[in-house]
Amino acid sequence: MDSVSANRRFWNRISGSYQCEHDPQIGAAPRLWGTYAIPDAQLRALGDVTGKRVLELGCGAGQWSRVLAAEGATVVGLDLSEAQLTAAARAMGAARYPLVQGAAERLPFAADSFDLVFCDYGGLSWAPPHLAVPQAARVLRPGGRLVFNVASPWFEACYDEATSRATTTLHQDYFGLDAIDEGQGAVSYQLTYGGWIRVLRGAGLVIDDLIEPRPDPGTANGYNRTDPPDWAHRWPAEMLWVTHKA
Repeated sequence: MDSVSANRRFWNRISGSYQCEHDPQIGAAPRLWGTYAIPDAQLRALGDVTGKRVLELGCGAGQWSRVLAAEGATVVGLDLSEAQLTAAARAMGAARYPLVQGAAERLPFAADSFDLVFCDYGGLSWAPPHLAVPQAARVLRPGGRLVFNVASPWFEACYDEATSRATTTLHQDYFGLDAIDEGQGAVSYQLTYGGWIRVLRGAGLVIDDLIEPRPDPGTANGYNRTDPPDWAHRWPAEMLWVTHKA
């Protein structure tokens, strides 16, 4: 499925309202992962980026990119949406970094260009993983790392479209998640745990860790309603993959 055009239109349309609603959480502090804003200092997924060449794969308004640039990384922020890149340009701090319009499944960079490719949802949620992961691996230097956070298939399988919340009941087939209709022609993507492993290994990546971020009880999900409220303390809502190129 070629979802590039539809996803680009979708994000150009919703960028303003999305940033208005979510920037207070995403931009509240440096290096916050996922819908529960868990600090990287707690998860220890990204590591020191000083002096490294870094690609954020779906940078949105650049909340991560501007922090890593300020830490001394040579950052490139890529996003499918021109409206998101405009928001990133407006919010850019004193540490300047380039912004590039492009799709995760068609990266406009030479092979072996980056020490780190990462995203928090972003490109690996909104592009077919069997296309986007090999592209990320291609632009990594040998030994370079791909680190990314996406929704867990547990969360997707328990998400009830009728009530717009994750529940304790299975609503979707685990083996049938794949392409998810986000409305207005937009599509996000999900794989099973085994599917992710096969795609990562097939791209020549070594899996170093799979972190399942676990928020404290009472931590609010900034994007989705859940029933019970402590859903993600009891079951994995997200999965944070830490890999490197062999």
